[in-house]
Amino acid sequence: MPPRTLRGTTMSWKRKAHGGILGFIGFMLSPLSWWNDLFVNVPLAVAFAWVVSLVYKPAFMTAAIVGYWLTNVLGFVLMHKGAQKALTTEDKPYTARRFAKDLLVSLLYTLLIVLLARIGVLKPAADYFARQ
Repeated sequence: MPPRTLRGTTMSWKRKAHGGILGFIGFMLSPLSWWNDLFVNVPLAVAFAWVVSLVYKPAFMTAAIVGYWLTNVLGFVLMHKGAQKALTTEDKPYTARRFAKDLLVSLLYTLLIVLLARIGVLKPAADYFARQ
């Protein structure tokens, strides 16, 4: 096995660092980091809704929901790309199949949240403390 050159080591380090940054940003946007929604996903979704409402004002709420969902999908995409870049030496294209998988996971996560809200597990904070 030939010795590693300085250039090869640097390129490997840069590739891993870039992949790690992409993965971290993806994690922060993904539903896996639910605790940061208030600080990252919701402001991005509201900004998206503001832009949409400049064109069609009644679409603000729908655009906010779609924007929030899109931040979660983008999070999964960036996590996959970051992990691929950090852990492998080859660049594989982001295929339609991988994108469909990311969409499906986000949809299932959304359905889980809706289900938990419907059965009463998730509710407004005041409802948890109200006497029955």
